[in-house]
Amino acid sequence: MISKFKIGDKKIFSHVVVNADAATFSSGNVHPVYSTFALARDAEWCCRLFVLDMKELDEEGIGTFISVQHQSPALIGQEVRFEATLKAIDKNNVVCNFIAKVGERIIATGEQGQKILKKKRIEKLFAELKS
Repeated sequence: MISKFKIGDKKIFSHVVVNADAATFSSGNVHPVYSTFALARDAEWCCRLFVLDMKELDEEGIGTFISVQHQSPALIGQEVRFEATLKAIDKNNVVCNFIAKVGERIIATGEQGQKILKKKRIEKLFAELKS
């Protein structure tokens, strides 16, 4: 694992909300807005940007948790700007806080964790689950 960041460093990611991001379940569309689960996916991606720069070629990141406090809707077509802030690095655990906004309006806040492991270890863990 490459240690190239310090606590408080930031990564930015923007996403324009599309119909596929809407709150839709097997029962149909609930609201034509950015769903909490799509928002969580994109928040994890923003935090993963740290991991992409920290992992060695024989390593990969794997999500360990995410918490999302969804505070305001984002409409289809609106651009959501995510800002991930590195909160902690403990051995191979990477934790970020994030904030998501449309303009200055806060859409969501939360925290996300990932662990950096050797690819072979991840493959072994997955193989054991198939047994």
